[in-house]
Amino acid sequence: MKFFCFILSLVISTIMFAQTPEENLKAKGIELPVLPKPVANYVNAVRTGNLIYLSGKGPLRKDGTYITGKSGKDISIEQGYDAARLTAIIQIAVLKEMIGDLSKVKRIVKVLGMVNSSPDFYDQPKVINGFSDLIVDIFGEKGKHARSAIGVASLPMNIAVEVEMIVEVE
Repeated sequence: MKFFCFILSLVISTIMFAQTPEENLKAKGIELPVLPKPVANYVNAVRTGNLIYLSGKGPLRKDGTYITGKSGKDISIEQGYDAARLTAIIQIAVLKEMIGDLSKVKRIVKVLGMVNSSPDFYDQPKVINGFSDLIVDIFGEKGKHARSAIGVASLPMNIAVEVEMIVEVE
């Protein structure tokens, strides 16, 4: 009986203190930006059934400029991490625009992180951790995802990273 009461109190406290993704964003002082329209012939996201496929996005600052450069040449792992983190904020904004309430996210399924890299740079996973870490901070267990982190010779407009995401929603 004591064990059952203990488990019940854990469940109740988890439910009472679980924060929504929006509350987590607010607690971290993150404001989602207004998204610009796509620059070519594509859309920001496509929903099919309960999956949303988000187009690749990069580290767009509030002033409309991007974080640019190659990891291993122009920018450090830490700067790349920050660029990937900023890209996560952009992708969360796309998701919010698409579904309205971020609590509708059932699972972040897959992340593809592309790092603009010099030929001798091999720490792409450390850069893309900036994206993954923020996604898990905001969505908790639902944010844990499968992931690929690859180096590429170049990215559009010389952006530091580009990240795609697949999300399951209610």
